[in-house]
Amino acid sequence: MERDETPRKGLTRRDYVKYGGAAVGGGLLAGCTGEGGSESTTDAETESTTETATETATETETETPEDSSYSVTMSPVGTVEFDEPPQSIFTRLTHHAGMAFALGRGDDVNAVNGPAYYDTTWKQFTARLPGVEVDWADLYPSWETSKEKLYELDSDVHLADPAWVVQLEQWDMDDIEEVDDNISPWFGNSLSGRHASPTDEWTGDYEYYTLWEQFEKVAQVLNEEERYEALAAVHDDLLATIEAGLPPEDERPSVVLLTAADIEKQIWAYTVGNPGFMTSHIRPLAPRDAFEGAIESGSNVDFEALLEADPDVILFLSGMQPNVSMNDLRATLEDDPVAAEISAVQNGRVYPQGARYQGPILNLFQLEMSAKQFHPEEFGAWPTSDGGPYPEIPEEEQLFDRQHVADIINGEF
Repeated sequence: MERDETPRKGLTRRDYVKYGGAAVGGGLLAGCTGEGGSESTTDAETESTTETATETATETETETPEDSSYSVTMSPVGTVEFDEPPQSIFTRLTHHAGMAFALGRGDDVNAVNGPAYYDTTWKQFTARLPGVEVDWADLYPSWETSKEKLYELDSDVHLADPAWVVQLEQWDMDDIEEVDDNISPWFGNSLSGRHASPTDEWTGDYEYYTLWEQFEKVAQVLNEEERYEALAAVHDDLLATIEAGLPPEDERPSVVLLTAADIEKQIWAYTVGNPGFMTSHIRPLAPRDAFEGAIESGSNVDFEALLEADPDVILFLSGMQPNVSMNDLRATLEDDPVAAEISAVQNGRVYPQGARYQGPILNLFQLEMSAKQFHPEEFGAWPTSDGGPYPEIPEEEQLFDRQHVADIINGEF
């Protein structure tokens, strides 16, 4: 959606914020003084007035602040203009909340999907970042957000994808535009998670971004480009380390990503090679898809289907949560006559994972953990654990510097 350039009647809330002093103060002053009493002045009066006016103009030019507005462009919202970095930040999905967090703005987030769950998830990783904390447990749960709540929150920016929000039952395009006009702009892209198709309103205009491409744009919005550049350098180094250590393709494991409320009754399987940032912690390792394209990502499967695919590695989403016991999960699989025949179960290669809607910091950790889970000989073994928090890995076996990342988040780099 491109920004609407059609003139609107009156000043919206955002217009008032943008033009406040100039439109109200400057406009009224111009109306009072712009045409007053200059036609009957004498030469002396003109000379004196000219000198005074010149001095006043010089003082005014010195005192008038420079225009600090800036714009950032991203699909599907187009080019969005900001007068100053947003302070309060609405997010709907946690890849956006994770971006704000990585840029030292986690405390300015006022809403997140599943706040208690994702607050706990992030804490499993921040435990390994000295001096870094997250506190989202009591925020507004924004998955089924309402327009009325957005008015109440009165955020400076909505890091949320309007092309996804409009798919909620209570939303339409008029609501999307109303929020943009009267509260603050939308700036988010979520369909890039798995390259999902937008609804008809956005067809042809929607572009997909990697996690880190989108992170760069969010950093521009929040005026935190230096933090982004520092974290991007860590990410580049980590990818280079992984690329240098990858074994030949025929030596890479077959992998499946699972989640289940009850592993014996209902399992969802996600393929690992599909495009989008949901697999950005797995795809750089180029594992083989255990299902070889036979199922769509997110399909229901049973133990028989898993045995037929026979993955070398099983990754279990939510396995980092403190209320999830990976030991119990492994025992359940080992005790089932069908599941016990799966190679990953027989070889003790059933591992926890964190979240697919990951921000940059979780992406760093999950790249490291995937590398260790897939290729322990090259990257060091992943410590067998019952779940979270992220295990303490010896410094010489870490694939990125925890203290450096913590310093970047805290602005001390």
